[in-house]
Amino acid sequence: MSLALERIGPSGRRKALAGLAFLLAAITAGSQSSAAPEPSPTSGTITVVLDQAQVLKVPDGVATLIVGNPLIADISIQSGGLIIVTGKGYGVTNLVALDRGGQVLTQKVIQVQGPRDNLVVYRGVERESYSCTPKCEQRITLGDSPAYFGAVLGQIGARTSQAQGAIQPPK
Repeated sequence: MSLALERIGPSGRRKALAGLAFLLAAITAGSQSSAAPEPSPTSGTITVVLDQAQVLKVPDGVATLIVGNPLIADISIQSGGLIIVTGKGYGVTNLVALDRGGQVLTQKVIQVQGPRDNLVVYRGVERESYSCTPKCEQRITLGDSPAYFGAVLGQIGARTSQAQGAIQPPK
């Protein structure tokens, strides 16, 4: 495959890779839904997509909420008995709700999955991620090569700084 790509030149390689990315995105989009399934109140598993959040209702009388591994999922407590569960890293952890006496009110498994619209490109051992919704654009995801991750993060940070600088009042 690499010999064939060398023969068609840089412009042809870009077109071939773009076509491949489009094809893979179309296949992925057709076979999977991009939304995580909604957990039912009686379900033992909460499924969250990495870098996304879900709003859940906690049982009455909850005094303490514990997340087994906050590197996988994090919670934010809101008024009205609501919590927001955010996927922070791939994997499985748990959520335990206790009352004031320390009794367990509920236990749930939190499973954090990768995004469904992600296209991953491997160049040897180097890994790059792209979000193809609908056009493939750079996206940093856990597991990307450090150089790619740093370069994209730097671009995002520079863009954010420019936007914040443009709206700051004059000194």
